[in-house]
Amino acid sequence: MLMLAKLFLIISCLFCSNLLYLQIKLDGMYLAKEIADWILSRINIESGDTISPLKLQKLLYYCQAWHYTIFNEPLFDEDIEAWAHGPVVPSQYSRFADTPRYTNINITQVEITPPTLPNDSRELLEEVMDIYGEHSASYLEQLTHKERPWLETRGDLPEYAKSDKVIPLRLMYQYYHSVNVK
Repeated sequence: MLMLAKLFLIISCLFCSNLLYLQIKLDGMYLAKEIADWILSRINIESGDTISPLKLQKLLYYCQAWHYTIFNEPLFDEDIEAWAHGPVVPSQYSRFADTPRYTNINITQVEITPPTLPNDSRELLEEVMDIYGEHSASYLEQLTHKERPWLETRGDLPEYAKSDKVIPLRLMYQYYHSVNVK
């Protein structure tokens, strides 16, 4: 009887955790890792395409910013911080910390599990990739350094000072909404 109770408890815990995961998906929110995996899955390594950790960070930022601006809901669950080299998702920085920021990620050595996105989100992220993905990591870094969300969040910090200040979603919305309507 004790064994049956333990089995029921294990099944109940699995069921609850799956419901929690399902709830996150129904709310339209993904893990930052899942969106990073989606971006990495779009890199055509057979044709010679590459991506560095720095470029991945900037693409995550633009995916989140535009998704929030267009759909008024965050794409993923993690804050983006205004670091010296531009916006950063800390968990994905840690994930690729062994790869120097301008060195290409060896995608064949990374476990990638991209999510299946709803059509509207997928189409938007494909557009973000088409627009920003063709640029280098350095270009994207410089671009984010000229845009209001990163600038206002960092405030008066010296250019390469460390910071863990969170770029508020409202700043992303205000800025990208203003450039979207022009």
